[in-house]
Amino acid sequence: MRVVILGAGLAGITSAWELLRDGHDVTVIDRASTPADFTSRANAGLIAPGHAFAWASPAVPKIMMRSLWRNDQAIRYRPSLNPRQWQWLAMFLGQCTAENARTNTLRKTRLCQYSQTRLQTVAGETGFEYHRNIGGLIYFYRSDRSFEAAALKSEILTQAGVKIESLSRDEVIDRDPGLADAKDKIAGALFVPSDESGDARVFTDALAKKCESRGAVIRMQTEVRGFQTQNNQLTAVVTQDGTFTGDLFVMSLGVFSPQLSRSLKVHLPIYPVKGYSVTLNTNVSHVLPKLGGVDEDNLLAYCPMGDRLRLTATAEIGTYSTRHRPSDFRVMLSKAKDLMPRAADFSTPEYWAGLRPMTPTGLPIIGRSKWDNLWLNTGHGHMGWTMSCGSARLLADLIAKQPTEIPMDGMEPSNTGLH
Repeated sequence: MRVVILGAGLAGITSAWELLRDGHDVTVIDRASTPADFTSRANAGLIAPGHAFAWASPAVPKIMMRSLWRNDQAIRYRPSLNPRQWQWLAMFLGQCTAENARTNTLRKTRLCQYSQTRLQTVAGETGFEYHRNIGGLIYFYRSDRSFEAAALKSEILTQAGVKIESLSRDEVIDRDPGLADAKDKIAGALFVPSDESGDARVFTDALAKKCESRGAVIRMQTEVRGFQTQNNQLTAVVTQDGTFTGDLFVMSLGVFSPQLSRSLKVHLPIYPVKGYSVTLNTNVSHVLPKLGGVDEDNLLAYCPMGDRLRLTATAEIGTYSTRHRPSDFRVMLSKAKDLMPRAADFSTPEYWAGLRPMTPTGLPIIGRSKWDNLWLNTGHGHMGWTMSCGSARLLADLIAKQPTEIPMDGMEPSNTGLH
């Protein structure tokens, strides 16, 4: 079949790869100049089934409330006049129960584990370099109290099959000498040896080239403006450069998916949650962490990427704006410099802010929409890098009418308020 994929981010390009493997003719359309130039341009880089906890939990409403007057909260709420924010927020808060948090965490973990195996398959098939680090990830805590609470919380991941090791302060430094400067600030850590990291943008760009070498057409700087339909099917996508016809269409436009799908009366419960990142240069004189990880008490993620160090923090429920100022990164940089002052050159930071396409549950939406030939693979939120390859394979199996390798619970369009 002729498949037209809307979106050249992680979800779109991995979908293209899987559909090409199944023998389809694939065209990918995106308004950006290069693949993965929006949500995944400078994301955390962590591939982390060991960190698949649902964001919506009983503790989050209080954190969001405090964020109205405090700027140091991991999840910040910035009220907007956009009614879509209120609608999404009501659905998100409805997920903030202990039962829902447990269910969503288990489902996310299952998808993340499956997706990591698919990523490893794709990495083996392609062989390209994307600063992959398979040494595991360290999640450390600054107080005995938070460390003990985390050990209890992590039992749900252990039950789902994630191997987690508990490390003392000294064992953390033995595992990663790059954290030596932070030794006195670490009470202990949870280490997930199967977690890994890599540069999502480099991966997506390289995979896009592999797709082209297999015959895919990738049209960048091509903005989707509408659709042509007949009966209950899409017949073409309308762009500024003309129309693109196909037998089947896939929506993978992240935070922009709901805007386009509304013209088709498909309502997607996706809203942008803004994240901030800083990329720092390093050289041989710096003491760079060997592994990626998270300062859990501050939700500050760090990830070595070749001769760079990526720092990410904050989840801001606000608007569609990606604007940022140096002051937005002050708290993040201060905490990072306090932890690892010799890790990188802090004098020349590269700032970035991106929008995560979040659903209230944190699970993506994968499957057929109410239009016969419009399929969805979107809404991957803060774990799009971890979830992308598995989501793409699930989509391809559904299109092929084959059994999926994991259950689709919580990801089907029919269970996300679309029908």
